[in-house]
Parts: sequence; structure tokens; C-alpha cells
Amino acid sequence: MNPEALRADFPILDLMVNGQPLVYLDNAASSQMPQSVIDRLMRYHKSEHANIHRAVHYLSETA
Repeated sequence: MNPEALRADFPILDLMVNGQPLVYLDNAASSQMPQSVIDRLMRYHKSEHANIHRAVHYLSETA
């Protein structure tokens, strides 16, 4: 496993804190997301967000 390749999947780890790369160890409280998850969430919020099974319109059926 290549740690640098793994870090590259998580945009938040590009942050520099006091001149050093961010190290985040509080995953029990809140896990950071890889770029693929961020991209999928953005797509959902931009074009798919709707109540499921509460209507018969396009967005509801797609969700």
C-alpha cells in the first residue's frame, strides 16, 4: 500500500497546517471522504435530490 497514493484520494489531506501536511486521526468522530464519494454526493445534490416514493414525478422516481 502506497501512503502517498492513498492520501491523494482525500482532498482534505492536501491542507497544510503549520507548514506540515494535515494528519487526521479522529475518524471515530467523522471520517474524511475520498474524491469519488465527494463527486457522487455532488451529483446527487445537483440533480437527483428528492423524496423517495412520495410522488410520481421524475426526481422522485430517479431517487
